[in-house]
Amino acid sequence: MKTQQTSLAAAAKAVPRRATVDPITLEVVGNSLIAYAEEMALALCKSAYNMMIYEVRDFCCGLIDTEGRMICQNEGGLPIFLADLGIAVKDGIDRFGLDGFTPGDVIIMNHAGVCGQHLNNVVVYTPCFFEGKVVAFAANRAHWADVGGLRTGFGNVQTYEIFHEGIQMRSIKIYDAGKRNEGVWQMISDNIRFPEASLGDLRAQIAACQLGGRRLAELYGRHTVQTVSDCIEASWDQAEAEARAVVESIPDGVYTAESRLDSDGRRLDVPLRVKVTVKVEGSNLTIDYSDMNEQVPGPLNSGYSGGLSAARVAFKCITMPHAPVNEGCFRALTLISPEGTMLNARPPAALGLWSIALPTVIDTLLRALSQALPDFVPAAHKGDMGGCSFYGQREENGERYVLMNIFGGGWGGRAKEDGASASVSICQGDVRNTPVELQEIRYPFLVECHQLREDSGGAGEHRGGLGVVLRYKALQKSTVNVNLERIIEPPWGAKGGNPGASNAASIRRNDGSERSVTKESNIALAAGDTITFWTAGGGGYGDARERSRERVEDDLQKGYVSAAGAVRDYGVQVDEEETAS
Repeated sequence: MKTQQTSLAAAAKAVPRRATVDPITLEVVGNSLIAYAEEMALALCKSAYNMMIYEVRDFCCGLIDTEGRMICQNEGGLPIFLADLGIAVKDGIDRFGLDGFTPGDVIIMNHAGVCGQHLNNVVVYTPCFFEGKVVAFAANRAHWADVGGLRTGFGNVQTYEIFHEGIQMRSIKIYDAGKRNEGVWQMISDNIRFPEASLGDLRAQIAACQLGGRRLAELYGRHTVQTVSDCIEASWDQAEAEARAVVESIPDGVYTAESRLDSDGRRLDVPLRVKVTVKVEGSNLTIDYSDMNEQVPGPLNSGYSGGLSAARVAFKCITMPHAPVNEGCFRALTLISPEGTMLNARPPAALGLWSIALPTVIDTLLRALSQALPDFVPAAHKGDMGGCSFYGQREENGERYVLMNIFGGGWGGRAKEDGASASVSICQGDVRNTPVELQEIRYPFLVECHQLREDSGGAGEHRGGLGVVLRYKALQKSTVNVNLERIIEPPWGAKGGNPGASNAASIRRNDGSERSVTKESNIALAAGDTITFWTAGGGGYGDARERSRERVEDDLQKGYVSAAGAVRDYGVQVDEEETAS
């Protein structure tokens, strides 16, 4: 059995450089490639039509080699898009062959059988040429406002096969040698609710890819093709070595953990099993989903890439969370994901809520690894993707609209500090909620409150982060979809810490009646109705009685903990007048 003689951070630094590549050239080329991916992301943000891209930043950009392997990817965006652009590009390589691409080609892709995600996540990529040959591909994935089908905005729990969920496009040349395919363009426009927004986003995606291609050609022009290729291979080898160094520091063993999801959205009284096994053997780490819940009759499924994304997020959090993303980061990771589970569903399964399960899967993977890394893994976080969709037609002009937003919540306490508050899930990474002011300007809603949720963080020596309270008031009749998770099983604590508060939502009608909602679609709202969301807090870390009185009093003054909560959870009695002063 191995022993942990060094910290994970120290292990990651103890990595030899590849000797066959000049280290200065390696740094110049490597950082140039990352800069190109970041510039692509900036161009996409600045030219997109849809707030899910330019405000929320639900996208990723990267460069892919001619075998479908990730050269680099931008730092921001969704972690669950980690290094899976290559799957979409490889499908096109297999279809057309490298000789089947010409300058000016643009390929569009969202096919569920390949990408394994909801159809709104549309991939666009272009071949990058140097001296007449394809040397790489510039690619991005972005969340379109609509792709047709039954669902408007975020998922509709009523779908039970992918054909309900919109138009599918598999490796189609939307531009062929620079000429637009007018038939495909018209087909997309005629089959989606917001063609101006989605086709505007498509143009922005194309522009970002073209920018990446130009920058890559400049790089090849400054160096030889062989030099750039060697640098890419060296960066992969270096990332692999860093990851393996960390895995080697984890004690060998087989670690299992289990949790559950509330439901698939169709059978609300049937919880779903999330069971994972992690095997560490030398410098190799294997994640096994063989005991995962079988695929469900609703849209809470993903294809293979969904389970792969969750595995990669957990793996990278443990091994090298701050390192740039490339193919080498994951060479030490093996995934076992049998077909027929909710993380590798057989076609034609619905995938509209593909990402809902993933935060809990990641929390459960980290829970398994906490047995080997007890002082490294935090308590569970809010554990859902947190979001809502409002849609309808404006009374003044009949124009369609869709308001999509995501919510923050609490992250788990950890060995040396409290969890973060009002932060999006581990799957959403650097994405952001849409600004309140922008929502109110553009849509017929009033946001009555967006504030921290008192007492929602799990009690512990290091408290869990707080969730939020967010209330919308409809100013016109509208419709809303709600998709909440982790209501039955709240974010768990670690090392004796208490669980955080669960997610919740309720609708209050004009007549004063009120009812709770969990997963439900097409809920009609009248003008004046309100819907309130209470997002989950993170689990606490360590015994709450070990938290200092000073820190509890500070929480009281800031409104993080109530006077009753201080007594109940921490055994601290504070005079309320003293706290107010």
